[in-house]
Amino acid sequence: MTAASPPPDYADVAERQRLEAQRDGREDWRLWGPYLAERAWGTVREDYSADGEAWDYFSHDQSRSRAYRWNEDGLGGICDAEQYLCFALALWNGRDPILKERAFGLTGNEGNRGEDVKEVYHYLDATPSHSWLRYQYKYPQSAFPYERLVQENASRGREQPGFDLIDSGAFDDDQYWKLDVRYAKAAPDLIHCRITAQNLAQDPAALYILPTLWFRNTWGWGDADTVRPSLSAIDAPEGAAFAVRAEHPSLGTYYLYGAVPCDLLFTENDTNLERIWGDANPSPYVKDAFHRYLIQGEADAVNPAQQGTKCAAVRQVQLDGGESAQLDLVLSAEPLTQPFADTERTIATRQSEATVFYDHLLPEAGANDTRILRQALAGMIWTKQFYHYDVDRWLDGDQIPPPPGRRHIRNQHWRHFKARDIISMPDKWEYPWFAAWDLAYHCAALALVDVDFAKAQVELMVSDRYLHPNGQLPAYEWNFGDVNPPVHAMAALKVFRAERIQRGEGDHGFLQRVFHKLLLNFAWWINRKDADGHNLFEGGFLGLDNISVYDRSRELPPGWSLKQADATGWMAHFSLKMTLIALELCIVDGDYEEIAIQCYKQFLAIAEAIAGSEETGTPSLWDDQAGFFMDLLQTPDEGTHRIEVYSWVGLIPLFAVEIVNSRMLEAAPRFHALLNQLRGGFFHGHPVCACPEHENERGERLLALADHSMLARILTRLLDEDQFLSRYGVRSLSRIHEADGNLGYIPGIGEALIEYVPGESTSPMFGGNSNWRGPIWLPTNYSLIASLERFHRFLGDDFRVPVPCLGGEKRNLKEIATLIAERLADIYRVDAEGVVPALRNHLPSSPDPSWRDQLRFYEYFHAETGQGLGAAHQTGWSGLLANLVMRRYQKDIQGWSGIDRGTKAGLIDEIA
Repeated sequence: MTAASPPPDYADVAERQRLEAQRDGREDWRLWGPYLAERAWGTVREDYSADGEAWDYFSHDQSRSRAYRWNEDGLGGICDAEQYLCFALALWNGRDPILKERAFGLTGNEGNRGEDVKEVYHYLDATPSHSWLRYQYKYPQSAFPYERLVQENASRGREQPGFDLIDSGAFDDDQYWKLDVRYAKAAPDLIHCRITAQNLAQDPAALYILPTLWFRNTWGWGDADTVRPSLSAIDAPEGAAFAVRAEHPSLGTYYLYGAVPCDLLFTENDTNLERIWGDANPSPYVKDAFHRYLIQGEADAVNPAQQGTKCAAVRQVQLDGGESAQLDLVLSAEPLTQPFADTERTIATRQSEATVFYDHLLPEAGANDTRILRQALAGMIWTKQFYHYDVDRWLDGDQIPPPPGRRHIRNQHWRHFKARDIISMPDKWEYPWFAAWDLAYHCAALALVDVDFAKAQVELMVSDRYLHPNGQLPAYEWNFGDVNPPVHAMAALKVFRAERIQRGEGDHGFLQRVFHKLLLNFAWWINRKDADGHNLFEGGFLGLDNISVYDRSRELPPGWSLKQADATGWMAHFSLKMTLIALELCIVDGDYEEIAIQCYKQFLAIAEAIAGSEETGTPSLWDDQAGFFMDLLQTPDEGTHRIEVYSWVGLIPLFAVEIVNSRMLEAAPRFHALLNQLRGGFFHGHPVCACPEHENERGERLLALADHSMLARILTRLLDEDQFLSRYGVRSLSRIHEADGNLGYIPGIGEALIEYVPGESTSPMFGGNSNWRGPIWLPTNYSLIASLERFHRFLGDDFRVPVPCLGGEKRNLKEIATLIAERLADIYRVDAEGVVPALRNHLPSSPDPSWRDQLRFYEYFHAETGQGLGAAHQTGWSGLLANLVMRRYQKDIQGWSGIDRGTKAGLIDEIA
């Protein structure tokens, strides 16, 4: 926006008005969205085996012929919020052995980089109401190299890079199709879809385009009251070349219209029993009919009566090099007499409104940062997924009695768990299931554009359908009982503050509901993960995968225990977040002051344990000689052994820092008096933490685990490019372990080795792409930046520390946080060589120039080059780049509530 053309008022932005209509219940813009998974095969939900090998039980090869049990998948698809009716793209280039209906990738046991999608697609744009969605898929014109991808990766060791579709030469000389799919809603239940196919090659080529409409198979569950839905061809109205009616007993009736002539094919979304099990099919029309019809030439595979539960409109195009073809469709809950009369206007309007919406967030940003923000948030929106999992029903095997081995299968203690919701996923191929701590970070990014959805995600995890009766949060579907870092209170406070900034008032009812449930989770951690009752915690691997010298989820020999600096740091962080939530609630209800005091005393008890306790004989987790926090191994004879590793394990205690503002202190006089009584971090007669008794110039108090001297010593290591600091952020393991990672013999563990690996893992400890031994991870970097900014808020500009990477020049903590944040954002900025570091080695040799600008957000990043690694679409927590980019422009953010940010009523600035 220019000075001559000021942005519209925040409330006048069209997309914002849709979100407010959703919030008020006037219009359900979330009725339809990008809720279709990229992969439904190989998931725990579809696994009914005795051994729990989910990847093997339901393979990609079976997926075209075998009806799914719990949810559906497709290319660039949408569906309704209950996933009754689905729409997606299918393709055939005339050379592939199978119809391209879903993304292909390696299973967890295939290749050196298992659990990896081997396709190229991009989420280019999206609005949070789903009024505008744009997806792009790049499809080779040569035969898709399915077998080669498997064989090449199987032949490579972990020390070699994975072999991807780009490496196969599939895109050389631009020999591919670019499929652009755009959805524009004219109303919540009236959706225009435009599919554009462009031949990027120089020579003519043919392509079959099959937009597909189908019903999720719910009739196969065997419920007596289930009615089979139906799709049928009907007469097309004026301006349409074909029409299909979709009738569902719960969703109602919908109509699909096509603007150009297509061959309509119909079948049933039922398993091909003959192909999968060798049994006779009760009907000749089964799920893989379109594949058999087109590729195998079986004319009788499709229903000549043009009805069923799965339908495709087949359009064959023959295009010269550079030429494009367009296919317009409309999906409507009402019959239309002229379905395409408003298509051009609707698509143009929604695209323009999306631009206004995002420009309003960053009106002064350049092209680099605008692209990062918009595509990061597009990825966050596109990776919403319908998630259905009834553990009780799944364990019992539905209609078929389960094999005996399933009596001891995963999740057997989670029979209460019943999910049928739209959830933000890490991504929808490698991780088409929620992960509790990932989701907490997702909410920080989602709150930038849709705080109501972010709030709903926070509440979902603590609902009675998810939260275990004992108070444990479900971790992820491979093992709900595993332990993720306790960051849900952080998410709750984050979205509460985001709404307060955006709307001028926080939702205390939301915060109250979540807080009550989190008290159960808080008690679970205290009672279950502190074996000795000494306030030192043992959370297992805590999402850090193989950053440790051994698998911390594995039990140690009897009498041995590991006191984890990260688990204990996370619990100190959890305690402070609970304290702050209680103090926020105390402003409107003084009865919360008592629980604020209780949570703070729990924090002090943890701080005392970390500082060391003479009463229990436990030394401090703080190694004063090293100036770092470290794990402590306790032996049966009450001896101890320090695990001398420099990693995120020792940085996470810095996350335990909060600011108590003047409003809170005024509303909680007993809490205020307690801070004065404890004389700045004294507990049981000795100092245990950095909670100084003085207030800063704004009347605020600091609550922190590490004091200013400890912080300075940690930063000496953190800001040293030979240790933690990379050109692209903070490494997950110090580079000092590159030269000497041999820790020798550790009692109770054995020979221990910790090796700095800046890229892909060389350890099979957690399989797949798991690696915390060196690369850059966004969530922990993000939390570190937020923590440094809180320290700066209290300590001010005068607190400065030498920065080794700047030749020892002193900088304040805000400047240090900015230094780290800018390096992280640079992963996706075009550098001086014209390269986006994250996309390094992910571009073909002769690319369409737009490849560089079409971003994919990876799971983690090579610490020396910035190259994206791991899951190729994990916008989930890498979507936090949107927050970091916004952080740079905070002074320019327009409108919202108009609050004088960071000063009015002592409000803490929590946008990023």
